[in-house]
Amino acid sequence: MKIYISADIEGICGSTHWDEANKDKGDYREFQQQMTAEVVAACEGALAAGAHEIMIKDAHATGRNIIAAELPPKTQLIRGWSGHPYSMVQELDESFAAVLFIGYHARAGSGGSPLAHTIRSSVIDYIKINDLYASEFLLHGYVATELNVPVAFLSGDEDICKEVVKMNSNINTVAVKKGIGNSTISLQPATAVSLIRDGVKSALQGDIGSCLLELSDRFVVEIRYKQQVQAFRASFYPGAELIDPQTIRFETDHYFEVMRLKSFVI
Repeated sequence: MKIYISADIEGICGSTHWDEANKDKGDYREFQQQMTAEVVAACEGALAAGAHEIMIKDAHATGRNIIAAELPPKTQLIRGWSGHPYSMVQELDESFAAVLFIGYHARAGSGGSPLAHTIRSSVIDYIKINDLYASEFLLHGYVATELNVPVAFLSGDEDICKEVVKMNSNINTVAVKKGIGNSTISLQPATAVSLIRDGVKSALQGDIGSCLLELSDRFVVEIRYKQQVQAFRASFYPGAELIDPQTIRFETDHYFEVMRLKSFVI
C-alpha cells in the first residue's frame, strides 16, 4: 500500500498566531517540532496498517519545515515548490492507495481559526468553486478525486474537520484544536499525536474506497481579491473575466484547469 501525506502547519495542535508559522520568528521552532511529530505519527499509523511506501509533501510556506531526520524509514519527503499546479499534493498520482492531510485549517473567511486562510491571506478574500467556498483541503482533495485517490484521513482544526465530514462522512478526522475569535483551545500535544497515529491506522484498515469525494463535470470558479488591481491583472488569464472590480470568474470542464488557473493568478 502506497500512501501520500500532505502537511501544513496552521492546523497542527496549538498553533494560534502567525509568528508560530513563520521560520523567521522565535516561536516557530516549537511548532515546527509539533508539525514533524504529527507527520511522524501519521507515518507510523500508515506503516502499522500495512503501508510499504509513504510520500510526504511539506506544504507550508517555504516547504522546508518538517525535520527529515525524524521521519521513519520507507518515507520520501518533498521539500520546496516545483511550480506544478498540484501544489500541496505535488507528485500525487493514480498509484497511491490513499491521501492523508495533516495540519490542515479553516478556509478564508470562515472564522474557524485565528489562522484561517486559503492559499495567500494577503491577496485572497475568498475562492469559490461551484458556489462552494474553497479551503486548501477542498482544492487539493479534488485533485485526489480527479486521480481516483480516496482521502482517508485529515487532522486539523475543528472547522476544517466539520467541512470534511460534511463532504464525506466516511473520512476519518481528528480535530486537534478549535478556534474561538483570535484564540484556540487545543489538545495536549502528545494526545494529538497519539490520536493521529491511531486515526490513520484505523482509517487505512477500513473501507478506503468509500472515502472518495464527489467531483462535478463542470467547474465555475470565482476568486475575490483584496485589491482591485490584483483582480484586474488576473482577468487577463485566458478564459477569465472580471465580474466586479475585485472578482474574476472562470469556467472549465477539467479540474486540472482550475489548479492551473490558481497557479498563475494567486
